[in-house]
Amino acid sequence: MPSETDRLFERFGRDFPVGTVVFEEGAVGNEMYVIQTGKVNIVKKSRDVEKVLVTLGPGAFFGEMAIINQKPRSASVVVVEEAKLLVIGPKTFDAMIRGNAEIAVRMIKVLAQRLQEADEQIENLLLTDHNSRVVHYLSHLATRGKPVTGGVMVQMRPDDLAVTLGLAVSEVQEVLDKLLKARLIRIEEDGGMLIHDAKRLREFLEFLEMKERFGDI
Repeated sequence: MPSETDRLFERFGRDFPVGTVVFEEGAVGNEMYVIQTGKVNIVKKSRDVEKVLVTLGPGAFFGEMAIINQKPRSASVVVVEEAKLLVIGPKTFDAMIRGNAEIAVRMIKVLAQRLQEADEQIENLLLTDHNSRVVHYLSHLATRGKPVTGGVMVQMRPDDLAVTLGLAVSEVQEVLDKLLKARLIRIEEDGGMLIHDAKRLREFLEFLEMKERFGDI
């Protein structure tokens, strides 16, 4: 007997190979997407440079704002791991929100989290020094990382960090080398990064911000 997941996919699902552009920034659309399997990158172009805002995996949704405010897409979405997506149109979306309070509350929480993340990105962009920007971003990642023995584990490779922050890989690596030397982080072979002490990392950020503000005294 088909499971609920199978029935949903039969009704709303589509397969998306790696490299598929689900939609482009500025495009008109009225569908949202729910990820059953696979991963996608949310990408935004700034000054001819594409920046990965976030990578989403199973259970996440995207594209809902085009239904809510009926405006063009604010970012592009690219499939980075073969994906099965549920494609939800306006009528189905409206029925889901009106008929299921749990879905509505979950969506409100996700949207609130995205607003917070947008505020953090704006705060990061206001920092002019690449050292501060890298440490600032890692400090925020630490608040959402996985507690493990010896610190907090976050999934972020140096090259992904460079793309996310719009910095050169060499600039990011320079900062990571300093953090490694200070034993604040450890780079794992699987692409993860262990932040040994989030409090010390925040203190280091405060030091960098003071240095940026007042210079070397």
